[in-house]
Amino acid sequence: MSRIGKAPVEIPAGVTVKVENNVVKVKGPKGELSQEIHSDLTVAVDGNHVVVTRPSDDPEHRAHHGLVRALIHNMVVGVSEGYKKEMELVGVGYRAAANGQVLELSLGYSHAIYFKLPPEVKVEAKSERNKNPLIILESCDKQLLGQICAKIRSFRKPEPYKGKGIKFVGEVIRRKSGKSASAK
Repeated sequence: MSRIGKAPVEIPAGVTVKVENNVVKVKGPKGELSQEIHSDLTVAVDGNHVVVTRPSDDPEHRAHHGLVRALIHNMVVGVSEGYKKEMELVGVGYRAAANGQVLELSLGYSHAIYFKLPPEVKVEAKSERNKNPLIILESCDKQLLGQICAKIRSFRKPEPYKGKGIKFVGEVIRRKSGKSASAK
């Protein structure tokens, strides 16, 4: 039995969960999300808990059991509390500015990068003196937020020699010594 799959998902106050035709819909103060689930699994709402059960120990059912429960849990947390990611721009002259749903990035290229964000994601850019610029992204959809962060990071990944690039706040970049250290 899946350890994650058999744990019930607790529904906090102010959040409603509906299941109809293999689609789970979660609505809360931060927004509304829906997820299509595997047709063999059953999702039941018991009071303030959501329980996912599988019909057999078939490998496919076992694989989807924990996944569906985790997706439902992420939706419940997203619509009640929301998700937040902070990214840091490390490098001389690297800048970020947010104009509505458009993020403007200056990352050492000959041109600025304009990245349009979906309406579900809120963006804020902070830049203080003597500190690296920050990009703060918030959303109720964990999956979408991670995808957006990965796309922004792909514009200038952190490199191991000087540590320049876009990284998550608190992320540790493994540093390499340059060619002068290996020549001795």
